[in-house]
Amino acid sequence: MRKDVRILLVGEPKVGKTSLIMSLVSEEFPQVVPYRAEEITIPADVTPERVPTHIVDYSEAEQTDEQLSSEISKANVICIVYAVNNKKSIEKVTSHWIPLINDNTDKDSRVPVILVGNKSDLVEHSSMETILPVMNQYTEIETCVECSAKNLKNISELFYYAQKAVLHPTGPLYCPEEKQMKPACIKALTRIFKVSDLDNDGILNDNELNFFQRTCFNAPLVSQALEDVKNVVRKNMIDGVCDNGLTLKGFLFLHTLFIQRGRHETTWTVLRRFGYDDDLELHQDYLFPLTLKVPPDCTTELNHNAYLFLQSVFDKHDKDRDCALSPEELKDLFDVFPYMPWGPDVNNTVCTNDEGWITYQGYLSQWTLTTYLDVQRCLEYLGYLGYSIISEQESQAVAITVTRDKKIDLQKKQTQRSVFRCNVFGDSGSGKSGFLQAFLGRNLTRQNTVSEEHMSYYAISTAYVYGQEKYLLLHEVFPDFDVLSDTDLACDIVCLVYDASNPHSFEYCARVFKQYFMDTKTPCMMIAAKSDLQEAKQLYALTPLEFCRKHKMPPPQAFTCNTADAPCKDIYTKLTTMAMHPDSELLGHARLRCMCTCNRCTFCHLQNFINSELVQTVKAKLYTAILSRHVTQADLKSSTFWLRVSAGATVFAVLGFAMYRVLLKQR
Repeated sequence: MRKDVRILLVGEPKVGKTSLIMSLVSEEFPQVVPYRAEEITIPADVTPERVPTHIVDYSEAEQTDEQLSSEISKANVICIVYAVNNKKSIEKVTSHWIPLINDNTDKDSRVPVILVGNKSDLVEHSSMETILPVMNQYTEIETCVECSAKNLKNISELFYYAQKAVLHPTGPLYCPEEKQMKPACIKALTRIFKVSDLDNDGILNDNELNFFQRTCFNAPLVSQALEDVKNVVRKNMIDGVCDNGLTLKGFLFLHTLFIQRGRHETTWTVLRRFGYDDDLELHQDYLFPLTLKVPPDCTTELNHNAYLFLQSVFDKHDKDRDCALSPEELKDLFDVFPYMPWGPDVNNTVCTNDEGWITYQGYLSQWTLTTYLDVQRCLEYLGYLGYSIISEQESQAVAITVTRDKKIDLQKKQTQRSVFRCNVFGDSGSGKSGFLQAFLGRNLTRQNTVSEEHMSYYAISTAYVYGQEKYLLLHEVFPDFDVLSDTDLACDIVCLVYDASNPHSFEYCARVFKQYFMDTKTPCMMIAAKSDLQEAKQLYALTPLEFCRKHKMPPPQAFTCNTADAPCKDIYTKLTTMAMHPDSELLGHARLRCMCTCNRCTFCHLQNFINSELVQTVKAKLYTAILSRHVTQADLKSSTFWLRVSAGATVFAVLGFAMYRVLLKQR
């Protein structure tokens, strides 16, 4: 809605422009009329539309042509006043005033015009027969009102219609010549119908109509009123009602009827509730709420209610219930958008089924990715889907959770975040793209079917950490070592990928780590890709294993996507775990036991020793000798019993520590 309305009154001298304004303000005909009334502002609380209204008078005796031109350009609506008893003033409407107004306004957005026939108290006949041809000739003329400043006839109505011409203009909605709605209006109302059709069956049933009515007008329709509306549509349109519900054709017909009967405000109320401005474009304040602020080191995620809404949208369009969106279903889902928001690269960013269709998991993952990378774009998309209307919220900004500063998570050693970013570094040909696609369950054979132009530098899916579902976002960083941006370096964990079969591949990873991540707290993991090929000795001062030990990183993780089935996802769970708990203890072997399988380091030797048959036998003997016998109340009070227990525990501890020292010296 506009913040205010500016009404300009023009016309020939002595037609009663000033008298109309003064009669409105004082509610009586003025005995002394000045040449021109001063600009009057009517407060919002005394106007029917609750909008402040400025009324501006024009006087040929006191104002210049330049001043008139300036006032015309500033006006939101212009009232051309003529005297019904003065034919010359009527002729001047078309010969002078309308051309003058058109010359001083933008041709693409004509200012609405109201024709005002004053002094109706002086004649017994109406001027409408003369004015109707003029109204048909000029589309910018909204209506004509005959009134009398002396008798106060239609004075309030005049300014109400002037307000209405600005706030609820006919021009954008309806074409009088063709007697039908304009394409832009049909397009907007079609989107509104699709958003309101909650079950996507092409019909607004009684529940959906009631929800629509309550959303737009704050009151549901009673049963009889609903039937009356449907009966009107039935009488005038054959397929306007189906299965006792309103079809799209019936919905459009109903609004055409409102406009034709002068009830533009009904259609405009619906349009504005669904976010449309005066040009029937979705308003920027609707698409991009200004309330959302994201401080540095914080991220953006969808909250639970947003996921429930997106789930309902998915279910609404997954007509075959196969938990995937076919190209036709996806097109239908985005039919309420002015453009197709997802390109072919999305199919290589998230999980798809065997036919290449985006699955339910992939669908939610893509929304999660958009929210994380570009929250404003996510708000725009939710606006197109009508999130604030369907969820009955002030704006779609309530769908977003801004996470707390990452520094606080590190201090508290816990996080409530659900999305973790892993930037993947590696030299050209090291296997980064394969690593990303393997996360989506695609082996090398399937990856070879993807065209290079549709390849994505992102991959996102879910991983379970301690029973909690989290999103891991992999981002392949372009391997230009000298131009790494802040975005390339900002992440929760770093993945350094090298080709185990290429002797020159590891050096790039080592250089990236030493230059950008060695002095940071960002956890890093080394990936030995293409492990199915023959391993080559890396031409670097340290072996990958020695490099990892030196910098207190987990040992290199062997990885290959050249498998018969989908690649193993354990490594992605490990990455997510490290991203969730980036404290120093977690990066040591004590907390990452499952990550080391080299069987060469001290940790692995100790693990093998503890699990060996010798230790298990000794453990069983000690257990039998000390604890397995029946323990009586007398034993619990006996010092000899507790001495044996202590001795056994000491022997076991000393034996374990001795073995650790021996193995440590060997290493």
